[in-house]
Amino acid sequence: MLYNFLVPLSDIFQPFNLFRYLTFRTGGAVLTALLVSFLAGPAVIAWLRVKQGKGQPIRADGPQSHLLTKKGTPTMGGILILLGISAGTLLWADLSNGYVWIVLLVTLGFGAVGFADDFLKVTKYNVRGIPGRLKLVLEIAIAGAASYAIVQFTKSPLDTSVAVPFFKDVLINFGLFFIPFAVFVIVGASNAVNLTDGLDGLAIMPVIIASASFALIAYLVGNAVFSNYLQIHFVPGSGELAVFCGALVGAGLGFLWFNAPPAMVFMGDTGSLAMGGALGAISVVTKHELVLAIVGGLFVLETVSVIVQVLSFKLTGRRVFRMAPLHHHFEQKGWAEPTVVIRFWIIAFVLALIGLATLKLR
Repeated sequence: MLYNFLVPLSDIFQPFNLFRYLTFRTGGAVLTALLVSFLAGPAVIAWLRVKQGKGQPIRADGPQSHLLTKKGTPTMGGILILLGISAGTLLWADLSNGYVWIVLLVTLGFGAVGFADDFLKVTKYNVRGIPGRLKLVLEIAIAGAASYAIVQFTKSPLDTSVAVPFFKDVLINFGLFFIPFAVFVIVGASNAVNLTDGLDGLAIMPVIIASASFALIAYLVGNAVFSNYLQIHFVPGSGELAVFCGALVGAGLGFLWFNAPPAMVFMGDTGSLAMGGALGAISVVTKHELVLAIVGGLFVLETVSVIVQVLSFKLTGRRVFRMAPLHHHFEQKGWAEPTVVIRFWIIAFVLALIGLATLKLR
């Protein structure tokens, strides 16, 4: 909004030229989202406590310690994240950019699905929420509409193609199958983050790391000079998503203040589905869908651990892990919760560095 209002006035007041720069506006989005999330936190958490009473239902089949340490903690803290993202993006992004609206609406759409799921959990006080199939249908519908819109905004041949990391000028044209692929990326990323959200602070820091990584990727992919130098595919207009990523980083940091162990609030599906969907949509726009699997490798590991556990139990009657997702396996092995969280953060950071290395290694 500031960009659209103030840049045209830069001839009258030269300091308004600052708003032309993505780096300046991305920094502004980080600070705005951080302040909104941080300042709104106490009021939102107090409101959630009053409305929810018993807090988030704790799985009886999960770690037994959680029944004691996490009981009564309110959920739906993702509202703070959505407030921060929306404020930072709407204030600092170029609102004439279609990609910004697509990613923001995907985030809010997945957040709405998560909110409905959380609402049913706390009002009915059970861990099921929305029926799984209905939840998946809603996610696919949102992701499908977003994928179609992204194809319409992107110029050929990038519109229906997937770039391969580590190789310059390599594009795989999926044709009509690109939209189902993009839907899989967005929905898969959303649910992968959701599966990772099981311990205090566990999911939010890897999301912050991935968002910061994609802020850089979006900036470079959207810049003709840098993309040509790095020999990555130039996607006009995608650089504006750096501002959105900055807002996601700021909102995540503000939420982490309240989610740090022992958590005052859980993000719930309201936050995890929204943030995962956002990362998936950004990766589709920037043509770095495969790099997301590296940068967000921790989310992939958590998801794979669940798939392996379910398949192994159904086929052989045996479990590969003591408990899935993977973070619960290490809890069952005796690792303290902060130990699991911090070590997983380190893994997320290392994987993000590997993912960013694909920008240069061609």
